Amino acid sequence: MKIVTVEEMRRIEAATDAAGTSYAQMMEHAGQAVARAIRDQMDVAGKRITILVGPGNNGGDGLVAGRALAEAGAQVSFYLLKPRTESDENFRRVREMGLFIVNAQDDQRWRVLHQLVTHADVIVDALLGTGTSRPIEGELADLLGQVKRGLKERQQARTAADNDTAGLTDPIAPQVPGPPATLIVAVDGPTGLNYDTGELDPAALPADLTITFAAPKVGQFRFPGAAALGRLLVADIGVPPDLAEMKAVRLELATAEQVRAWLPPRPLDANKGTFGKALIVAGSANYTGAAALAGTGAYRVGTGLVTLAIPGMIHPALATLLPEATFLLLPHDMGVLSEDAVRLLAGRTSDYQALLVGPGLGREKATAAFIQSLFVSQDRGSQKPAIGFRVSTVEASPPEPPLHLPPLVVDADGLNLLAEMENWHERLPAGSIVTPHPGEMARLMKADKEEIQRERVGVAQRMAAEWGHVVVLKGAYTVVAAPDGRTLLQPFANPGLATAGTGDVLAGAIVGLRAQGLGAFEAAACGAYLHGLAGELARRAKGPAGMIAHDVADHLPEAIRVILG
Repeated sequence: MKIVTVEEMRRIEAATDAAGTSYAQMMEHAGQAVARAIRDQMDVAGKRITILVGPGNNGGDGLVAGRALAEAGAQVSFYLLKPRTESDENFRRVREMGLFIVNAQDDQRWRVLHQLVTHADVIVDALLGTGTSRPIEGELADLLGQVKRGLKERQQARTAADNDTAGLTDPIAPQVPGPPATLIVAVDGPTGLNYDTGELDPAALPADLTITFAAPKVGQFRFPGAAALGRLLVADIGVPPDLAEMKAVRLELATAEQVRAWLPPRPLDANKGTFGKALIVAGSANYTGAAALAGTGAYRVGTGLVTLAIPGMIHPALATLLPEATFLLLPHDMGVLSEDAVRLLAGRTSDYQALLVGPGLGREKATAAFIQSLFVSQDRGSQKPAIGFRVSTVEASPPEPPLHLPPLVVDADGLNLLAEMENWHERLPAGSIVTPHPGEMARLMKADKEEIQRERVGVAQRMAAEWGHVVVLKGAYTVVAAPDGRTLLQPFANPGLATAGTGDVLAGAIVGLRAQGLGAFEAAACGAYLHGLAGELARRAKGPAGMIAHDVADHLPEAIRVILG
């Protein structure tokens, strides 16, 4: 599923028209889709539905939707921001049906609008569509203000009714519902949304349900606008599936169908070697649990064997937290990995199909020296240490075995320590995966975090190409970008994931899928999708507050089951 800019959508619509599906037909498809979406929410027979109709194509979509809802038995009223004429086919058909229509210019003191809003079961916002770019002002601002006031009065009446019947001394007593809530439906998006930037006019009416057409728009995944959409549905309006203008769009929305195709098979005659071996270099005295969470994430996506390479002193705690793991106990300096750990790793990395470095390592000098020594140039020694780190040598010591780095994922403190090195991206094997949150991304780029957040997709795409590695830019609607330009936006924004350790679970899931043979981009995108879906499942089970990282890890198998059907 492609994600388009406003200009890309204009080109797609023009090409669709040229291919034989006219603008009028696309409008009919759009309006019918809005009506179907509302009928999926409720039995519309007898329901009072108010359509707010703007002067352009968005208003035309609303006229079609209202006509279809009236045909299904709803009591439909149309409130027009600007008058329409009989030359407008959709307006003429509405008039012929004898449906209630009022022009804003004829409504003194907004009295009719107030009555429509305070009695509506559904309000459809079909005022302005994707062309919105200017601030809302004048009559449109007044209209939206009146709608909000009417909805507030309706909500206050409902609250009063609830209070009259609720068991106020018993917080879990059954409550008798008051007047039904008003469902707010946006056609393409709430009026006042900038579909490219995600900016949202203060006058905008947030929706419970948004139906957008042909493809979601970039601004629908940028805040604050993304928070005003409610549930987002994408409806077909007749765009040919092989349309060149649609194929040219590089940004896509990750889907369950994609992930299902990528998930590795699970043959009946498998053994643990069938599903790969992952090595996770993680943990320190202060962040013991990070290694366990990453290991759990790897196991929960189906990895056959997970080895935790950890400072030896934290082994007793981790052995009880993750008894399924095997362990490689590494030299440490007061509970953090020391540079000497590289020598022990050198002889073991070739046994594994994927390597994760970073969760919970800490940022002490000893660990910085470890990272410096682990990630050197590919000929193991031609690169000088970065300024500020001392790599010690011992005369007459045996030569180090060559360090083979399997497919690599770098996360958390691994990224923070790499960010302190010159040309850090040249130290990683080609096609590695880096998984920064916005703060870590800012350190890697030597940039401002707010700038990164304003242009998350573009930043991830640009840096993936420049660094030559897959970038997983975490956050609401995580971005996964490959050096070749492939980009997937994850469809999840979940405040429950804003808690310590969920990033460790994600890194573990990605390295586990990499160990099972998925390519770098596929493992990153698949891992991010499973992680996001597991987060949604955990939120349904636990609620939006109080989720912890282990809840997400524990729901990963269920996420896989849901995707596989």
